[in-house]
Amino acid sequence: MKTTIIEVSKEKVTDILKLRINEKQKAYIETTEQCLKDAKKCKYYRPVGLYYDDILVGFAMYGFFPGEGENGRVWLDRFFIDAAHQGFGLGSIMLEALIKRIIEEYGCPEIYLNIVEDNQAALHLYRKSGFAFNGESDYNNERLMVKKV
Repeated sequence: MKTTIIEVSKEKVTDILKLRINEKQKAYIETTEQCLKDAKKCKYYRPVGLYYDDILVGFAMYGFFPGEGENGRVWLDRFFIDAAHQGFGLGSIMLEALIKRIIEEYGCPEIYLNIVEDNQAALHLYRKSGFAFNGESDYNNERLMVKKV
């Protein structure tokens, strides 16, 4: 089985916008439409489509933010698997592929993310992938997690 991560282009944006968040997750993550608007406003975001066997199954947005921390921080800011593709283990598979890409792209010692703590499914997935709370919170009072690379 092949995983592919492709930057969102004009040719791919229509398919990306068709991705849907599971009803239970709507309180925790923005739609792809909002994510792409945020990416237009901030040059550091890298929006990508997540493909499994050439089928678009999810979306992520990540980037290096040079003004954060002592030497900047690499953030995994958005990540979700389309509602129709959930329940098949693709979250773990695609997160592993995404982490690998981020490490290769940035050569970073740490990857950060923020999470609404009661998002138990995401919390379990991130912990399983090596992320841990670091004691910080963001401006939305979401807790920060970090993965040491």
